[in-house]
Amino acid sequence: MIVFHQKSPKHIVLGIFILFFVSCKSGKVVSNGTINKNISSKAVIKTHYQNELDFKTLSGKMKVDYSDGSDDQGVSVSLRMQKDSAIWLSAPFGVVKAFITPNRVSFYNKLQNEYFDGDFTYLSNILGAEINFEELQNVLLGQALFNLKDEKYDLTFVNDNYQLQPRKIGELFKTLFQIEPKNFKIATQQLSQPLKNRQLNIQYKDYQKINKWVLPNEILITAKDGNNINTIGIEYRNIEFDKPLNFPYKIPKGFDEIVLKKDDI
Repeated sequence: MIVFHQKSPKHIVLGIFILFFVSCKSGKVVSNGTINKNISSKAVIKTHYQNELDFKTLSGKMKVDYSDGSDDQGVSVSLRMQKDSAIWLSAPFGVVKAFITPNRVSFYNKLQNEYFDGDFTYLSNILGAEINFEELQNVLLGQALFNLKDEKYDLTFVNDNYQLQPRKIGELFKTLFQIEPKNFKIATQQLSQPLKNRQLNIQYKDYQKINKWVLPNEILITAKDGNNINTIGIEYRNIEFDKPLNFPYKIPKGFDEIVLKKDDI
C-alpha cells in the first residue's frame, strides 16, 4: 500500500516524471454508463477486477505535462510495457531513457550527464508517496492502486460513479475510490493524510477503446503536501497491444551517479 513520505525532494526533474507517466491517444473515447443502484460494493469490486486489462505488451507515444506552481514543462516520450515485468520510456533522440522493473528503477539524462540506478525510493520521493511496480502499473492502466479485496467498503453513488470508502477508517490515512459504471475502471482514487495536510489525487477524465482493450485516455495526478502542489497531466496516443518488443537500455559511460541523501529517504 502507498505510504506518504515526510517530504518530497526539491530537485524535481521532468525527466524523472517521464519514468512513470505517459501520453498516448488512440481509438474511440468511452463514455460512462448508467449507475445500477441495486449493485453491492462486493459486486463493483469483483467486476473491476474482471475487467482488468489482459495483455502481454503495450507500446505507443506519450506526452507529459508537469507543474509545481512556478515551473511548467511538457515533453513527449515513447512507451513500451511488458505487463508485470517492465516499463521502458524514451524521450526524443534518447536524451532521457528509463527502465523500470519490479526490483529496479533506472534512468539516465544526457542533458545533465547523470544517471540513477536503484530501487523505487527515488520515484517515491518525487511523488511524495511510497510506490512499487504493481502500484505504478495500476496507475497507468486505470486500476485501483492496491487490492480492494483486502477490505470491506461502503458503497454510495457520486458524480454518476460508484464510490467506495473503507468501513474501517484508518487513523493516519484515508482512502476513497470512484469507479465508472461503463467499464468498471477507476474514475478517481484518493489517498490523504489529513493531520499532515497531504493528499494524492488521481483522476481519470475518460477512457478509450482500442480493439478489445479499454485504456485511460487522460489522467490528472495532483500531489499536495502542505502548501506545495505538484500536478502531472497525461494523455495517451497511438497505443498498440501485443506486438513483439525489445527494451534497449544501457547507461552511458562517464555519467555521474545520482546518490540519494539521508534527507531524501
